[in-house]
Amino acid sequence: MSVREADLNRLMPDVAEAGQPVQSGALDWVGMNGISLPLKLKDAQSVASLVVQAKMGSFVSLDDPEAKGIHMSRLYLAQETLAAQTAVTPQDFSAVLGRFIESHEGLSERAHLTADFDLVTLRPSLKSGNQGHKAYRAAVRCVWHDGGPEMELEVNVAYSSTCPCSAALSRQLIQDGFRDQFGADGHVRVEDVMAFLGSESGISATPHSQRSNACVKIKVDPNLSAFPFLSMIDAIEASLNTPVQTAVKREDEQEFARLNAANLMFCEDAARRVTAILNQQPWARDFWLRVDHYESLHAHDAVAINSKGVAGGYTAF
Repeated sequence: MSVREADLNRLMPDVAEAGQPVQSGALDWVGMNGISLPLKLKDAQSVASLVVQAKMGSFVSLDDPEAKGIHMSRLYLAQETLAAQTAVTPQDFSAVLGRFIESHEGLSERAHLTADFDLVTLRPSLKSGNQGHKAYRAAVRCVWHDGGPEMELEVNVAYSSTCPCSAALSRQLIQDGFRDQFGADGHVRVEDVMAFLGSESGISATPHSQRSNACVKIKVDPNLSAFPFLSMIDAIEASLNTPVQTAVKREDEQEFARLNAANLMFCEDAARRVTAILNQQPWARDFWLRVDHYESLHAHDAVAINSKGVAGGYTAF
């Protein structure tokens, strides 16, 4: 900064430093939200960084009841350093939190940094060998509390759920149709059964299924050297086994139908599946999950919520 610029700075009014606040009092959080920031996230499974366009939230507590406010520009400039890095890690988020606290010494003892984004990655088709891009809503949320950082990661995974009750009722109708078609004969030819099953009247009912979503939040070590986002996605999709698809040829659609029939599930089943696989993951210190089945039968959703059960950790609500 030149001498002239320094002089001009001194002449500029600073209402944050002048006088007392109209009304005193500490505040839980003060900061900024919805800041656009490109990030290159280092993921443990990916050679290249995961490029995302994040919406950032930067906050600190205002613990001094007599202070007019915080230094928002200091928060902005500290989180802006993340955009310049080629491989952002959990450690980098924790370091920015530390700078929030350092730059607000005497004002703030807690800090909060969030990043919400779509994580876009290539996913393979089921059979055809094609692949396509798929977006997963995700987030990084970290807080400086009691002198150190804590970190939570969130990912949302879309999948298909087919109702076991509806499947059983459909099978009964198909059985009834088979009896009506062949019951009087006493015996049937394989060719006739094949023709019947291949006709519209042969499959007289289909179970209802719907697009569903698993929202998973995990507590991780804030000093990890890479994010486990792709591991989270792979684990959740493997547990449910019916992920929604990108590129689809006929063989992929047929395999998708087979997987749905082989993985009939109520929302309770889906929540238990995700719980079981998250309990096996070393990076999940604690977790919370919610599965939503956006019902095609009802005008409301079927929902199940669960947590790991850590003392002092996540609770259902």
